[in-house]
Amino acid sequence: MVYSTCSMNPVENEAVVAELLRRSGSSVELLDVSTELRELVRRPGLGTWKVNDRGSWFQTHEDVPDSRKNVILPSMFPSSTSIHESHKVYNSFDVNSEYNVPFSRNFNIEDTNNVNCDTGGISSSNSAQSLDSKFPLHRCMRIVPHDQDGGAFFIAVIHKLSLLNENQVIKVRKTENLLSKNRTVKLQEQCQHRIVSEVLDDNKLLDEQTKLSVANQTSKDDNLTEVKMASDVEYSQTESGDRSRRMDKLDYQHKWKGIDPVLFFKDEAVIKNIVSFFGIEESFSLEGHLVTRSTDNARRIYYVSKAVQDILELNIQVGEQIKIASLGVKMFERHRSKDGCSCAYRLSYEGLSLLFPYMRKRILHASPVDFQHLLQYRTINFARFADARFGEEAASMMPGCCVVVLREGYQIADSIASDPSPIAIVCWRGRATMNVLVSPADRKELLEYRFGIKAFKVEDEKSNKNID
Repeated sequence: MVYSTCSMNPVENEAVVAELLRRSGSSVELLDVSTELRELVRRPGLGTWKVNDRGSWFQTHEDVPDSRKNVILPSMFPSSTSIHESHKVYNSFDVNSEYNVPFSRNFNIEDTNNVNCDTGGISSSNSAQSLDSKFPLHRCMRIVPHDQDGGAFFIAVIHKLSLLNENQVIKVRKTENLLSKNRTVKLQEQCQHRIVSEVLDDNKLLDEQTKLSVANQTSKDDNLTEVKMASDVEYSQTESGDRSRRMDKLDYQHKWKGIDPVLFFKDEAVIKNIVSFFGIEESFSLEGHLVTRSTDNARRIYYVSKAVQDILELNIQVGEQIKIASLGVKMFERHRSKDGCSCAYRLSYEGLSLLFPYMRKRILHASPVDFQHLLQYRTINFARFADARFGEEAASMMPGCCVVVLREGYQIADSIASDPSPIAIVCWRGRATMNVLVSPADRKELLEYRFGIKAFKVEDEKSNKNID
């Protein structure tokens, strides 16, 4: 099994491998692959490191404050004890930030003593309190960007020797249950502290209101007193409501911090408008399959399969425990055109291959010459098309998004419609021009794939004089 990350953080790398070896005992081994891929410049894995938390560096778990020990776990640190007696421990590797020399391509980890490795100050081997891992973590590989003009990677190759024995399984389960219990207790304490704080705040507010009410009761005007008391009650309800709304907003922002929510797009009027505008067949259902990532204005609409739809619905039922970074195929995008288009959304080229077989409207067929010109120049006036009939059809179409399909030779439109994989692009029928809604990279790829043109330069904006 290859465990690999694109991180340089030892907590995500060597600590994970060490914990795997620790839990697995003699059932797995960390392989030495220093003789493999000799042209790859690599550095050995770290044997010691510090752990950072909220701006502070810790060398051992004992140094971590008690309030953070349920977050910063012992497994994140190098351990001086090992339950795996069969692991051979080689010479330790000092970490020295003064050295910045990449290892040679023929570097042999087993024959090297006191190798110096630049880690940018992650840890220091001179500290008496730091612990060295007794696992052969130097067998891991660290790929540093400036060693070979590449990216950063961590690689460890692990070989399974046997099944876990029963004692090892029980020990792992006990450890996991203990961690889970400690986290639950900590969470309950935090919730209780939050509730107590809110109660104290409410009691303080109530005391202030009571003092105001008592002071007002000394007034001779009972009517003014009644008005004041009513005002106090109203103020209390308003303040409580504001605090509740603030908490809801903070919880919402914290819940989706850095990740946009996934919301089902359920605007039936918009969906019906899209279906009608593009002539989408009933066999391709959009309802229940469309999602968006914005809460106020659905700028982009994504299409998801039935399986993904089921997962999203289940995730909502369990309180959205899964935070989703990316999903679906981008199908529609909101436009701001003032050409008088009756549909608020346009097609996305990314989802065209999925939707096109079910479209029956907004389709034009272009000759190879005109199709090539669209790819190369992006914007063409109706009168500039080589095929006058195609220009007339484009001019007679209502403004808005459309699909232009490549007509091969003398192929008629009906035969193209039956082709399951025609070459098509998303365009915008403007007031007097046809505009391609495809990125320069995709247009260049189509030019090379269909027309074999590699010398042509794809232009974002080009004068129609070049077409002549």
